[in-house]
Amino acid sequence: MDFAREETQTTVAEMVTALLARGEPNLHDAMADAGLFSMLLPESLGGDGLGVLDAAAVLTELAAAAAVGPELATIGFGIVPLVTLADPSLVERIVTPGCMLTAALMEPGSAFPTRPSTKAEQDGDGLRITGKKIAVPYAEHASRILVPTSSGVVLVDPAADGVHVTRTPASGDDPEYAVEFDRTAGEFVTNDLAGLHRCALAAIGAVADGLAAGAVDLTARHLAHRRQFGKPLATFQAVAGEIADVYVTARTLHVAAASVAWQASTNSPGDDSDVLAYWIANELPTAMQMCHHLHGGVGVDATYPMHRYFSAAQDLARFVGGASYRLDLVGAACSSN
Repeated sequence: MDFAREETQTTVAEMVTALLARGEPNLHDAMADAGLFSMLLPESLGGDGLGVLDAAAVLTELAAAAAVGPELATIGFGIVPLVTLADPSLVERIVTPGCMLTAALMEPGSAFPTRPSTKAEQDGDGLRITGKKIAVPYAEHASRILVPTSSGVVLVDPAADGVHVTRTPASGDDPEYAVEFDRTAGEFVTNDLAGLHRCALAAIGAVADGLAAGAVDLTARHLAHRRQFGKPLATFQAVAGEIADVYVTARTLHVAAASVAWQASTNSPGDDSDVLAYWIANELPTAMQMCHHLHGGVGVDATYPMHRYFSAAQDLARFVGGASYRLDLVGAACSSN
């Protein structure tokens, strides 16, 4: 595969960069006005028919500026899976200008479960959902939540009867919630739970790629300008070796993220999602810690940008299930081949 961005991906990345440079007070609405959501819709629904790779370019540019906000949930967990997996009539009704979407991908003790404990039972022409999800980003703000259940992926309105939403702690500023469903009305989307997971992990990988690149750039600029003993910190051999290690991690994450996004966009039989998730859970937080170390005292200042990169990376590592869980999945895949 070619890891270079195509023209459309470069264009949408430049659009995001321009919006960030303008300091839009409401970035989500500004992105909607710029067509960065509708571009992902098929042409038959008035969109541009762009796909996973274009969505990944948007998320990577946002993450490079530590400004992801609700876009990971809306684009990566909502619009892309719906366009990829759902009936077009449902997409047309749910994906409206400026909408906010999310997905409930974790259950207590289980990240991205292949056999969700959340139940969906037939009730007339609809479904009734019962169960609990955790770490649901922007659940209280979203117009719909994609909920993996025992009977497939179901759309739920968080304002519907039987939904109880509780704010839970997170490392970063993006809100997360525990969501309980008590015979809540839902709308069937697809049986392809693996497809939802693949889209979501491709989106998470794009964000991790951007976070790593942004943190490396921020740290490199600090080392170039911060002087000690009359010399820039970047000229010290030990410092150069440490930032080089972080750079290697960032570039490896980029390759893994690009591979998973390409596989999701082409519906390739190959799947590097578990390898990518392991690097996010094990290597990304370590790289962020080194960036903190290289910044010295300023790196732990909550008002300094490094804090946002570090906190977002910690949340992603937890969100994919942690290093041990992902390493077990990689090992299982290797032993079965």
